[in-house]
Amino acid sequence: MGTRDTLISIVVPVYGCRTCLEELCRRIIKTVEAIPAEMEIILVNDASPDHAWETIQELHTQDSRIKGIDFARNFGQHHAITAGLDYAEGDWVVVIDCDLQDRPEEIQTLYNKALEGYEVVFGKRVHRQDKWLKRKLSQVFYKIYDYFSGKSTDHTIANFSISQKKVIRAFQQLREQNRFFPIFIQWMGYKTQSVAVEHNARKEGKTSYNLGKLVTLATDAIVSQSNKPLRLSIQFGFLLALASLIYGLYLIAGYFFLNQPVQGWTSVMVSIYFIGGMTFFNFGILGLYIGKIFNETKGRPLYLIRKTTDDTDHTR
Repeated sequence: MGTRDTLISIVVPVYGCRTCLEELCRRIIKTVEAIPAEMEIILVNDASPDHAWETIQELHTQDSRIKGIDFARNFGQHHAITAGLDYAEGDWVVVIDCDLQDRPEEIQTLYNKALEGYEVVFGKRVHRQDKWLKRKLSQVFYKIYDYFSGKSTDHTIANFSISQKKVIRAFQQLREQNRFFPIFIQWMGYKTQSVAVEHNARKEGKTSYNLGKLVTLATDAIVSQSNKPLRLSIQFGFLLALASLIYGLYLIAGYFFLNQPVQGWTSVMVSIYFIGGMTFFNFGILGLYIGKIFNETKGRPLYLIRKTTDDTDHTR
């Protein structure tokens, strides 16, 4: 078990779940005090449209251990997590979503597992209480990601986790614009374990990850972690050129040795359209990588903060 000298930071990206925040903080405080350990709760308002910042300020007024960061605009969940981790000072750092699907009481489960000698412990949502479509989209996302990245990823693992301070300090060195917290943590290679945790149905609002956003997230994750699409593009181009050469030799042999007439313009037009389509497709893949390189070379901050609960402006 912990001691009162142990500081646990709890980082919570906030978007669209204002009415959950009071219960979330109350349950976190009760759980961490029972460990027992000191704590700080960092609520990062990712420009939530439901005026969550006002609630965060009220919670801070009631308990100074609850701290708030207010983004200047919406930067995305994983950028919000990054901001919280940048400001976390704990010996252990927990990341948990704000919608209460991950139960705050399971923080103790993660912490106890970490004390067995692990540097990172993820919560494993064995029985996810999400809609069928969201579960399937998540599974498809990870299957596609695993194929292109050459890794084996557990789709039951998300952001809910606890990490040692040294892991978080290492994470802070990764400043790519394309961010995906659990994949970054697993990539770093620290001693990691997962433990089954209970997963609840969503209490408030709806997920912001629709099909379009999941496709974008998958594309960004693949492009930032793997160059396999480029290699596949080269391989496909080679196979297409080889097939065209073989077909051309077949037509020449048929014309000279079998007295077969050369096919008309229809097959030629079909071939041109096919090759043209594949050319644009390959250019698109290349363009994605060039675009990501362009975004990185601009050197823009990962997030901009309007204010914090200590009323200090920051840019990171």
